[in-house]
Amino acid sequence: MKQKIKTISASEFKAKCLQIFDTLGAEGIVVEKRGKPVAKVIPIREVDNAGLIGSMKGQIKIHGDIFSTGIKWDAES
Repeated sequence: MKQKIKTISASEFKAKCLQIFDTLGAEGIVVEKRGKPVAKVIPIREVDNAGLIGSMKGQIKIHGDIFSTGIKWDAES
């Protein structure tokens, strides 16, 4: 069963936005202006990037010179 997303008018959102942020659920809320949806406010997920740093250590091998294209050229020509 699909749950209906809660909606609120833009003027009510403007008046109560801080209170709405304090009680905002994971599903978010749709803000409507003149009966048409104009925005969806959803909470930001916390992302833990600490596990990414160093996670590929020992997995990557570099072949050749990474600072060269391998093509010889002359700036004079």
